[in-house]
Parts: sequence; structure tokens; C-alpha cells
Amino acid sequence: MLTTEEKTQAVVAALEDIKATDITVIDTSKLSSLFDRMIIASATSTRQTKALADNVVVKLKELGETIQGREGEETGEWILVDLGEVLVHIMQPAIRSYYNLEELWSKAQAARPKLAPTPK
Repeated sequence: MLTTEEKTQAVVAALEDIKATDITVIDTSKLSSLFDRMIIASATSTRQTKALADNVVVKLKELGETIQGREGEETGEWILVDLGEVLVHIMQPAIRSYYNLEELWSKAQAARPKLAPTPK
């Protein structure tokens, strides 16, 4: 079984294989107990979106990973691949711009309460 970091690197490599653009990795480990990394990538067409999702699934299965789920393949505008502690969002640019997940998660990070320093 891969570590979160190894899984993240494998996903990014699989996305780069099929020429995904604007690949972003967000560390969500302090924001969510459901997953540790979110990877967002853009595709130019529904065909490329599906090819990227397929390649991620194939490459991660080859490494012995279990795919928890896949959603969005009907339209192909936004496909989610759930790898447990790593979530992969493959989106067409208009959808990515509209939902703006990067900003949403950066606002969540900024709004997270800061822990008080431990007294000495």
C-alpha cells in the first residue's frame, strides 16, 4: 500500500501522461478527516477528462491501490476519482473556474481556528 505522498505522486504522473493542465495539489489533512490530499487538474474536452480519469485508475490499480469510487463520467465535464485519502478532480476549465475549489479550500484553511500556544 502506498503512502499518501506516493499516491499523490502517482496520480500527478498519471495526469501528466495524458497532458492534464494546471495540476494543483492541496494538503487538506488539517481541514478534513475524510481525505488528506485533493488533486485538481484541467482537461480540454470530455474525451480527455475521461482519458485522464481512466489513466489515474489504471496506474493506481497497477500499484495495488483500491479505487473507492468514480463519479461524473456521464457528462465528462467533472470527474471525481476517490482514492481514499486522495481525491482527484478532473475538470474542464469552465467548470473549474465556476466552482473554484482552490479558493474554497484556501478560505477553509484561513478560517480554521488557530490553536493557542501551549503554556510552558
